[in-house]
Amino acid sequence: MSRSLLRELAAEFLGTFVLIVFGVAVVAQVVLSEQQNGNFLSINIGWGLAVTMGIYVAGGVTGAHLNPAVTVALAVLRGFSWRKVLPYCLAQLAGAFVASVVVYATYHEALHHFDGGTRQVVGEHATAGIWATYPQLFLSNVPGGLVDQIVGTALLLLCIFALTDERNSAPQAMLAPVVVGTVVFLIGMTFGFNAGYAINPARDLGPRLFTAFAGWGSEVFRAHDGWWWVPIVGPLIGGVLGGATYDLFIHRWHPQEDSETP
Repeated sequence: MSRSLLRELAAEFLGTFVLIVFGVAVVAQVVLSEQQNGNFLSINIGWGLAVTMGIYVAGGVTGAHLNPAVTVALAVLRGFSWRKVLPYCLAQLAGAFVASVVVYATYHEALHHFDGGTRQVVGEHATAGIWATYPQLFLSNVPGGLVDQIVGTALLLLCIFALTDERNSAPQAMLAPVVVGTVVFLIGMTFGFNAGYAINPARDLGPRLFTAFAGWGSEVFRAHDGWWWVPIVGPLIGGVLGGATYDLFIHRWHPQEDSETP
């Protein structure tokens, strides 16, 4: 493996770590304090700022994918090297897993105080949802949950493609992370009710794997009719769909460079 690729993977790992450590921690603070220290609004603000910080950490090296849905969409639509897709996704997954460990270690005593040491996936003192997403009881995996994840991620990638399109109204590079974080905040405030807006396979699978090993067991994969695959497949589909939608309506209509008037 080349030094250049290692540098990129390190950036994706650390950027995703920062994103998830803040994002999961804000949920932990709200749940374990029984909403005495935050609420749904603070969760959305926290995730938006977490995305912003993650992008600032990795953006100068890789552009800060921090999300397999972004990586795959860039490979399909922007010529990102397919040979880097799997390594990037694994680095993102690892960053999310390690971030989950840090949040667990930091909040371990508060977690024990909240649930008495009994780790629940569902129930009055359920805590698995601090780390991974779980849907509302009324939501079906298909089509409801899958549509939810496709739509949320499609909107994310559509906006990311717009915000990075220098031939449109892209913000200055130093401001782009803030604006992308605002997009995530907006998605949470508008599409967060059904299933917690994972919109990122690494964000969901990394912490879910952690909970499986840390006391919640295999129920994290069985719960809600095997929900776990939805926030993986849905975002991968939605990311490509959202990026392609932007290209169809905006990018393809940009004038050719050589035909523009000087």
